[in-house]
Amino acid sequence: MPEPVALLHRLFNAAVAAADPMICVPEALGPKPDGRVVIVGAGKASARMAEAVESVWGPCEGLVITRYGYGRPTKGIEIVEAAHPVPDQAGVEATRRMLDLLEGLGEDDTVIALISGGGSALLCAPAGEITLAEKQAVNRALLESGATIDRMNVLRKHLSRVKGGQLAAAAYPARMRTLMISDVPGDDPAFIASGPTVGDATTSADARAIADMFKLDLPASVRAVLDGPTGVVAPGDPRLSRATTEIIAAPSVSLEAAAELAQAEGIGVEILGDALEGEARDLAAKQARLAMDLSAKGTKPLLLLSGGECTVTQRGKSATASGGPNAEYMLGLALTLAGAPRIWAMACDTDGVDGSAEVAGAWVGPGTLTLAHRLGVSAPEAMAVHDSHGFFAALGQQVVPGPTLTNVNDFRAILIL
Repeated sequence: MPEPVALLHRLFNAAVAAADPMICVPEALGPKPDGRVVIVGAGKASARMAEAVESVWGPCEGLVITRYGYGRPTKGIEIVEAAHPVPDQAGVEATRRMLDLLEGLGEDDTVIALISGGGSALLCAPAGEITLAEKQAVNRALLESGATIDRMNVLRKHLSRVKGGQLAAAAYPARMRTLMISDVPGDDPAFIASGPTVGDATTSADARAIADMFKLDLPASVRAVLDGPTGVVAPGDPRLSRATTEIIAAPSVSLEAAAELAQAEGIGVEILGDALEGEARDLAAKQARLAMDLSAKGTKPLLLLSGGECTVTQRGKSATASGGPNAEYMLGLALTLAGAPRIWAMACDTDGVDGSAEVAGAWVGPGTLTLAHRLGVSAPEAMAVHDSHGFFAALGQQVVPGPTLTNVNDFRAILIL
């Protein structure tokens, strides 16, 4: 592995380690409350968060839902694995059991909710007469639409019986304390996993407008739910009066951990932002041009860091193509850099999954396009059909860490030597 790539891997690992629930959960937890304590949760980091809770409090009662392959050993809390990013029946059944667990709790009881990115798909309780198949179809359409995560989650909330504060409402009058690991730009708790324990002021009309904006073909059952009264709980609702929320890990902290490591290596650092959004290929082109400008002006090593969540609007995707926003960002970066010397880069999702593939992202260097040409792999053709994972797999330039057990969104690093 080239030394610049090894350094980029170390930077990514530092960013992931800074958001490890085994570090941030015990720091936030405090003493165990008196009375009955129930642990619930959902997200790619939720099983690790549950493991961290029991490392402090010992065996606990509860149930959390995580992605397949992201389970952890716990003593009392049940871990259920389900599908992400498109929900499945296992998620539906586990969500029903979670709601049953909260039913009948009293004022002296406490619920600890462990919420992280990925919870939107894993917590699945379709509203009205919406079937699981219809919910899956809407989810797929959203993922391919290019909609930002906040818009996706508004629609998801109004099609659910558990999102948008409804999980907290189900636990009332018990106390509910939510510990969140943020994977959304801006760290708004209402949008992390579609805010199951956080009130939301949006309306069904807002959700309909988003569906219309992205020209989603909605089934009649979905239209019926959006035309009726919403179950989303408004801020200020009495059922939220005993609910509190804390963000215990966020993208900014992970970027700062990577920056500290780079500075210790004698490399200057510029953090371009921890909440950048937009089309992956467009952001890549912009940042590649910036990197080339800086490379032409300076002689000292420099690292450009950024986080956030890019989107990919599917246009002309082939049936065999596989991609994700981080890999597509890297493909766009390589095309714009066009072999620029002294510039290396990596982009990965900190949860270890870019799109729906078991791949975190990819890296590029000055020789990426030359290697692709020698192997007979076309970068423009891969971009046209959104086959970024296929492109980097052919080159051996994917980053595959496996389940990281956390999720603080995308990590992007451009190293100028």
